[in-house]
Amino acid sequence: MLKIEALNQFYGQSHTLWDVDLHVPEGQCTVLMGRNGVGKTTLLQCIMGHHAVKSGSMMLAGENLLNKSVEQRPRLGVGYVPQGRQIFPLLSVEENLEIGLPVRARGDRKIPEYIFDLFPVLNDMLHRRGGDLSGGQQQQLAIGRALVVNPKLLILDEPTEGIQPNVVSEIGDIIRKLNREMGLTVLLVEQKLPFARKVGDRFCILDRGRHVAEGEMTALNDALVKEYLTV
Repeated sequence: MLKIEALNQFYGQSHTLWDVDLHVPEGQCTVLMGRNGVGKTTLLQCIMGHHAVKSGSMMLAGENLLNKSVEQRPRLGVGYVPQGRQIFPLLSVEENLEIGLPVRARGDRKIPEYIFDLFPVLNDMLHRRGGDLSGGQQQQLAIGRALVVNPKLLILDEPTEGIQPNVVSEIGDIIRKLNREMGLTVLLVEQKLPFARKVGDRFCILDRGRHVAEGEMTALNDALVKEYLTV
């Protein structure tokens, strides 16, 4: 689905991503892991076109993403849930969800009903302002907004950050359902190891801007956790 090879990215003179490779197989959930500040969010923002890439390749289902604008990437089937959710606090829940409708095909520009099946609270609070929702409800809104664009790849940047434990469990169940029952390919940045093991099929670890390990989730052993993930 998504294949990144030898990707390099700079902030000014600072080299932040070094020859990064990432393979996200179709129909699987790949978890991008690593300590704070190693380049995980930067890599996601490169995928979405928010940061320029110095060199390397980035292909989505055979399409070259690097020559596509920020606006074109959702139209190719990429849904993005950024770190911190970034919903519009003064817009209603319904208005937040409607933001993705222009990406959908003409004649199909309505909020899919299955989003309300996944997140009943959004239907209950449809006319409430996004800023009035709890953190967990805002995260559900952010995921729902990403799903409105009808993605084939869903990218989530630390969806459990600052969320109460019961909602974390619900979000994990929803990611598994989207991935394993509905066939949606998922790329997830996550630091909570139990959550990553619960939802992920594969892992990829970054360390100081470099790809250092990857494999099936069952291969994420204690040695890798100790070397690259523990604080």
